[in-house]
Amino acid sequence: MSALALDAERVRLDFPILAERVNGHRLVYLDSAASSQKPEVVIEAVSDYYRHANANVHRGVHALGERATELFESARTAVAGLVSADPRGVVFVRNTTEGINLVAQAFARERLGPADRIVCSEMEHHSNLVPWQRVRDQTGCQLAYIPVTPAGELDLEAAEALLRPPTRLLSVAHVSNVLGTINPVRELVRMAHREGITVCVDGAQAVPHMPVDLGELDADFYAFSGHKMCGPTGIGVLVGRPQLLEEMPPFLTGGSMISVVTLERTTWDEIPHKFEAGTPDIGGAAGLRAAVSYLESTGMEAVQGHGAALSDYAIEALSEVPGLTRYGPSGANQLGILSFNLSGVHPHDVGTVLDRYGVAVRAGHHCCQPLMRRLGVAATARASLYLYNTREDVDTLLEAIGEVRRIFSD
Repeated sequence: MSALALDAERVRLDFPILAERVNGHRLVYLDSAASSQKPEVVIEAVSDYYRHANANVHRGVHALGERATELFESARTAVAGLVSADPRGVVFVRNTTEGINLVAQAFARERLGPADRIVCSEMEHHSNLVPWQRVRDQTGCQLAYIPVTPAGELDLEAAEALLRPPTRLLSVAHVSNVLGTINPVRELVRMAHREGITVCVDGAQAVPHMPVDLGELDADFYAFSGHKMCGPTGIGVLVGRPQLLEEMPPFLTGGSMISVVTLERTTWDEIPHKFEAGTPDIGGAAGLRAAVSYLESTGMEAVQGHGAALSDYAIEALSEVPGLTRYGPSGANQLGILSFNLSGVHPHDVGTVLDRYGVAVRAGHHCCQPLMRRLGVAATARASLYLYNTREDVDTLLEAIGEVRRIFSD
């Protein structure tokens, strides 16, 4: 896969914010793992909805209502196509966090008890950890974790031992938001399904960066966020196995998700609408549809190839910085999320100084406090790469890190 398949300098022109100057410098945005920037076509799609189709969905018989409904449902179809899923299983939520909470409360809480176990991993984002702690407290079930090896990968021997009775649910990240590790999710799904274990996957860091085929992956639930894949904030996706969604009670109740309501009882609408109570983020869906189209026209293989080549370049460059410790694997198992620390410098100070030079990175625990403890640190700086980043961006990062070292060595 050639990095030449994607011209990042041309791609940059599609993102208006990348023309901004920050503290007098060209913006080098290296925080896409937190939230990606938006191309002009996505910004225009959201604006066009409010200008030309602003109405509620699934209710009105007037022209604007029909236009909004068609737009909303075409976004569902587009998302399903991107990840090779059945549109009936595509539920619109606010973000990955809400999607995982939906599974936790409408699936796990309904089925698990003191004799059962949930398995996660030590590298999980809080969004894929705290909901399961709550289910444990609600049901009395056990909660166990797959260890992370010193190389920043999941311990598959330990995973195999855990993916046996009494485990009934596995919830794991496809890609670590701290280490950039691409987890062997297909292998974990096979292990789990051999034992009748249901699998939920946090795909927030995977879908923006690599082809994801849910038909091949075979996970029972898969959640991701629009804002990390060039789409708007406030809209995300939970893809569920339709049979399971049919069996589950709704997560939220109220308008839109009903079939018949009397003063005594209510029946639910068909999936996926059963899980979409109230007025949805229709403008967000318009933007997400445009983001999907943009990524597909760019080519997800090209996006992944560009990210892999740029990640290799950045990892090699960072390895030559004195006093710098990077956390996570290298090579094909790494997805361009580079967490590091500089000896004697707090990550917040690293981030603050880098910002003076227009370089935007993340600094903190990245909503992964247990993983930070596993790594033996309180926090890290994190540079995350995406399709609009270039070697020049990496070179600027290295120059700015040199300034950090100079300042704190004085």
